[in-house]
Amino acid sequence: MSAMCKVEGRYLTTDVQSNIYMLENRGYNVHVGRRFSVFLPMTLFNLSYIILIVKTFSMNKYQIKQITPNDSNFLAPLNDIDQPARRLWYIGELPERRPTVAIVGSRKPTDYGRAVSTQIVGELARRGVIIVSGLAVGHDGLAHRVCLDAGGTTVAVIGNGLNDIYPHRNQGLAEDILKSGGAIISEYPPEQPVLKHQFLERNRLISGLADIVVVIEAGERSGTLNTASHALSQGREVMAVPGNITSHLSIGCNKLIADGAAPVLSAQDIIDRLGIQDTSEPPSRTIRFDSPDAQKIYDLVLAGEHDGDRLIEHTGLSAPEFTMAVSMLELNGYITALGGNQWVAR
Repeated sequence: MSAMCKVEGRYLTTDVQSNIYMLENRGYNVHVGRRFSVFLPMTLFNLSYIILIVKTFSMNKYQIKQITPNDSNFLAPLNDIDQPARRLWYIGELPERRPTVAIVGSRKPTDYGRAVSTQIVGELARRGVIIVSGLAVGHDGLAHRVCLDAGGTTVAVIGNGLNDIYPHRNQGLAEDILKSGGAIISEYPPEQPVLKHQFLERNRLISGLADIVVVIEAGERSGTLNTASHALSQGREVMAVPGNITSHLSIGCNKLIADGAAPVLSAQDIIDRLGIQDTSEPPSRTIRFDSPDAQKIYDLVLAGEHDGDRLIEHTGLSAPEFTMAVSMLELNGYITALGGNQWVAR
């Protein structure tokens, strides 16, 4: 499987399977995109995948600070949990305490899960809710990214020392969190290496910082359920997104709901539980484009149509016309690709 890669501004053809790990081990942050035809100046490339590779950032320019939960009102809830963290290390800026939601889920989200997370997290961030997660691949990273795209504040809790932000593929995301006024937190000394058991241990901090823990997708024996278990023992509310009963990644969520967790059908369900009052009129998302093709697609995506094949059918566009318009919308930040020829509005 070959692909066009962009490495520090140069486009190169490479083999995805044989090179992706080598690139990550050399300190590159590798983002694998969807299958599509992308329009670039002077050329239309029909590619299997697009891979964007950027050099990871150096931690040297960020000061690692040590703190106790008593020194920050944002961290103060950690004083009241089982096995409280006596010391913490962080980089960035710790926010003032305000409604905080932890988003957790599978490391291999489905298209459904991506669509749900994009809509729910984006709305929470726009309402001023702090989003906490673990920077892991999958729903963690997606929650952080959606929050940033919506102009919100997000905090990541990692399971090793801050000298080495892990996973490496999310180091670029980590830097974006810091640039946007968020923070990355660890209970481990900066030099502490990556050890598997530490990720389960840090889950109690993710839930402990939150007013509500929201589970997007989880298998029957998922590490995500470990965070939910911590939340319940800490007296935090757990909410879950219901899913297809035939999907193994919905078993955990559906079981949580059966056991009494509140279902999440929209961001408003979470906002109501947080007690956030907003009497203002919701902002209009009406946008007018010069391109009639882009307008048709965007209006349909905004109305809830996510499937590329149905978008082509409803708009009456040819495949090349659709590709050109949808690429323009994505490159300009109006829609987000979920994979599997699925799209949601940002």
